[in-house]
Amino acid sequence: MDSADRVLQPHNYPGRLFIVEGIDGSGKSTQIRLLQTWLESQGYDVYFTEWNSADLIKATTKRAKKKGALTPTTFSLLHTTDFAHRLVTNILPPLKAGMIVLADRYVFTAYARDVVRGCSREWVRKSYSFAPRPDIAFYFRVPTDIALKRITLARPKLKAFEAGMDLNLHADPFESFKVFQGGILAEYDRMVAPHGFVVLDATKSITEQQRIVRQVAQAKLEDYDREAAIA
Repeated sequence: MDSADRVLQPHNYPGRLFIVEGIDGSGKSTQIRLLQTWLESQGYDVYFTEWNSADLIKATTKRAKKKGALTPTTFSLLHTTDFAHRLVTNILPPLKAGMIVLADRYVFTAYARDVVRGCSREWVRKSYSFAPRPDIAFYFRVPTDIALKRITLARPKLKAFEAGMDLNLHADPFESFKVFQGGILAEYDRMVAPHGFVVLDATKSITEQQRIVRQVAQAKLEDYDREAAIA
């Protein structure tokens, strides 16, 4: 384990941080929203946050994508900035207040995507060394062909960056998607053991996956104090 990984130690906040990861089309967003609904029905105070959500950074990234002005390093730094803002404004306050924070993507998205785009694995991890370790990191693992089928059933055209078209991996967007997302999948697989991912077979039914998600979450909440908060 390198120095950057050692920084990701369990946090001491009274709240809980549950995150989901997986390639595009893995179904992770559906699962975390279902978990949110269930937790709220059980009376828990829940806060939801998602990747690339700071308005200023999102707008900057969108403009840069259109102009083709993003190098892998610039792309990575923009997302690091977005995450730092998200952590300070959307994650730490509810954790300190004793809430359950559900994050759709966390630092592991950057660990995977940025490395596949050409950034140094060690450099990316050091960039996010300020991030607290999640209480649960769900990893929804799905083959790229199934993920691609799910996406194209919802919309006929792939987004350029989700297909990795800026990397010139393949002239065909669908083949480029398989290569790009396949690389991300391999990076996620490398992280399973060192980061304690809870791996779910994302080819199973939504109901089967959600049942496991709830069981894991419930076990983690056994010693959770709903009244605790940091003043």
